[in-house]
Amino acid sequence: MRLDFTLNGEAVAVEVPPDWTLLQVLRRELGLLGTKENCLEAECGVCSVLLDGRVVNACILLAAQCQGRSVTTIEGLGDPERLHPIQQAFLDHGAVQCGYCIPGMVLAAKSWLDENPGRLPGEDEIREALAGTLCRCTGYQKIVDAVAAAAAALAKG
Repeated sequence: MRLDFTLNGEAVAVEVPPDWTLLQVLRRELGLLGTKENCLEAECGVCSVLLDGRVVNACILLAAQCQGRSVTTIEGLGDPERLHPIQQAFLDHGAVQCGYCIPGMVLAAKSWLDENPGRLPGEDEIREALAGTLCRCTGYQKIVDAVAAAAAALAKG
């Protein structure tokens, strides 16, 4: 099956089996390893990507559902010389430990903040926005603090 979609702002065309998930396409066919593989049941959120700006679990999304759509992975958010404000906030607040869940956390935060521009969320709102991505290394407080700081930075422009 030929799959045509936009990936991190660039047009992509790949031949993949019709039963492949987006996670399989990203990792196996395109070599993008920032999107992690873990539960394969949409329970942990480490495979989170943005599909047309909304956070989705790539492990259960058939690649065919992305035909003609836009996918953003962690690799498409900022770059080493100029991090996205959310990525910078995660570093500034020490929110990155092992890093396994962080791509999904960052993209979930981006989706929520993009849907609520200029809003300064409270701790409960941030925790709710990130509820779909599990972290086994932290108590989440530094992650919550990072998202709050990113919200403030983005609201300032």
